[in-house]
Amino acid sequence: MSIFTKKLGIDLGTANTLVFVPGRGIVLNEPSVVAVSKDDNKILAVGIEAKHMVGRTPDSIIAYRPLKDGVIADYRVTEAMLRYFIGKALGKWNIWKPEVMVSVPAGVTGTERRAVIEAALRAGAKSAFVVKEPVLAAIGAGIPIHEPAGHMVVDIGGGTTDVAVISLGGIVSSISVKCAGNRLDAAIADYIKKTFNLVIGEQMAEEIKIAVGSAVPVEEAEELTMLVRGRDFVTGLPRTTDVRTNDTVKAIGKELREIVRAMRDVLQETPPELSADIIDRGITMTGGSSHLRNFPELVFRRTGVKAALAKDPLFCVARGTGIALDHLDAYKKSIIAKR
Repeated sequence: MSIFTKKLGIDLGTANTLVFVPGRGIVLNEPSVVAVSKDDNKILAVGIEAKHMVGRTPDSIIAYRPLKDGVIADYRVTEAMLRYFIGKALGKWNIWKPEVMVSVPAGVTGTERRAVIEAALRAGAKSAFVVKEPVLAAIGAGIPIHEPAGHMVVDIGGGTTDVAVISLGGIVSSISVKCAGNRLDAAIADYIKKTFNLVIGEQMAEEIKIAVGSAVPVEEAEELTMLVRGRDFVTGLPRTTDVRTNDTVKAIGKELREIVRAMRDVLQETPPELSADIIDRGITMTGGSSHLRNFPELVFRRTGVKAALAKDPLFCVARGTGIALDHLDAYKKSIIAKR
């Protein structure tokens, strides 16, 4: 690594944080989780190590996510987490302070944006830029955002879903809803508790979503089944049960309707000229939660517009930060707040 590499792009997500170094690609992809000891408030572990502790800690240790719905909920812990990720990405011999670009949800307030910049600067950045997630997702998905044509991007992460129509490098209309991957996990856990009298943890719920989840019902022959372990709600003893794909469809229907409603609202606000472009080009879906089976199909059924997954949806925002960092001048219209 050359001593002149001093740029970092950070996709600061509710569920995962990705760090992108121009020229090297994504160097780090870890859960946004921090383990803190209750007694002396010391930070014990960050990232993957801390994620393994979620739901498994003694009373003296709390493992939690410092970002809630894409926004900093715990400032001190977020700063420590950023410092850890920046240090890990640059390596321990690095003496230079990096320029850092951080992604924020489209619906972020000025105060929340300043909190992100402050946290990045205090975590060791020389200067910090903030860019809205849908713009970065579009850049990372390879969409030519500078041309005078409408592109619709839906970034579905862990904490927030950002829907935006982008034209001429800026956001024409956008909505950010606090309904995304984490809410889907919670809905699955809730459904299994009600239907099977089985209590499961958030990690198990996420595994079910990934292994057998679907956005639309499937034929019986195509259903996937997963053996789910948890605690019996009545007896309190461990028990297993089978969960099928169409169970998950029922479980997350309400949450998916909310995400699709956000897309419809943005489409309704879009000027007719750009709507025509979107019908031609379709909707681009990015973010980790857009991996849900048959999600594009659900979007098409509900909006009448074709939808397609971007290449490597999970990495789009992080790749976008890298591209924007390399061409700061070209993207300066989209970049907010710089110190």
